[in-house]
Amino acid sequence: MSETVKQKNNREKQKKTEKEHLNMKTVILHNVSVTLLIMGISTVMAQAFFHFSRNSTSVAIIYVLAVMLVARYTTGYITGIITSLFGVFFVNYVFTYPYMNFNFSLDGYPVTFIGMMLVSSITSTTTTRFKKQSRLLNQREKMLVEAEKETMRANLLRAVSHDLRTPLTSIIGLADTALSDSPKLTEEKRRELLAGIREDANWLLNMVENLLSVTRIKDSESAKVNKSPEIVEEVISEAIQRFKKRRPEASVRVSIPEDYIILPMDPLLIEQVIINLLDNACVHSSSSQPIDLTVIDSPTSVVFCIRDYGKGISPSLLPVIFDGSSARNTATPDAHRGMGIGLSICKTIITAHAGSITALNHDKGAEFMFTLPKEDSLS
Repeated sequence: MSETVKQKNNREKQKKTEKEHLNMKTVILHNVSVTLLIMGISTVMAQAFFHFSRNSTSVAIIYVLAVMLVARYTTGYITGIITSLFGVFFVNYVFTYPYMNFNFSLDGYPVTFIGMMLVSSITSTTTTRFKKQSRLLNQREKMLVEAEKETMRANLLRAVSHDLRTPLTSIIGLADTALSDSPKLTEEKRRELLAGIREDANWLLNMVENLLSVTRIKDSESAKVNKSPEIVEEVISEAIQRFKKRRPEASVRVSIPEDYIILPMDPLLIEQVIINLLDNACVHSSSSQPIDLTVIDSPTSVVFCIRDYGKGISPSLLPVIFDGSSARNTATPDAHRGMGIGLSICKTIITAHAGSITALNHDKGAEFMFTLPKEDSLS
């Protein structure tokens, strides 16, 4: 057993070493390619300038700029120093009289040499520090994203553990009662129990669809989604059709601009958001009035509004309405049959689309709004 662990550790170390060697080769190849490209272009420009002006000063300035560019776009100090030496000696040999000969006794030559070395060192040092700070910032950002994702997973797992238990227990209890041979159990009561089982089973199906929606979000550094240009009207139409299959008695009034709106999105995920919000409005509004679904088009984004005409949301719960954990101990609009998962998943999906989602009360009920940007900023 210990030998197997040792072999595994050795393989991991070997892979790490091979990866480091590969990274080193990549860096060296990048440095050499960038240096040759910049120095080649600089030499051509220097030849052109010298041909027309016969002034070695302008040639030296070109190579100073070349040294700065090499130091800026390569890693480490070596390439900048080599470029500085090459520039000084090349200017002395090719562009300084007597041509094609070295002459180290020229006035100002030490100043030019030291100047180019200083330019290289300062630029390389500044660039290296900048890249290091940028790398640290990226690592910190990744850690924050990972922490946020872990918080989301923890909330989701807590909500799942609570919300799945309730309907499953209810289904078992209703089924046991329906299957019993009690003489007091009338046919009407039996049908009522079966209707309860069906309702809980439909909710469990909705739960599974929500959890599957989360799996469509890439488990990557920024939790991106696969987006494609979609017609908003078609996405809403499909979402309402799916919603009506689940709740045929519900009524939805849709208001969409006449012009086609094309928006980058994952259509299945956005359909799930719309279904969750419509279902939430249907369950918790306790109203016979239709649910309003309105789309507002703007130059940079599209706003989706789902409005019901019920009792609204308690103001104290609005700040935590999208936390999956809030449904367990409070009577939030999310608390009935585990909509804590539904609303928290809505937020996860919209955030992955670089959008925003809010909940508020109006004079006659509650309203949920989510905004999606027209520009595909995540791609």
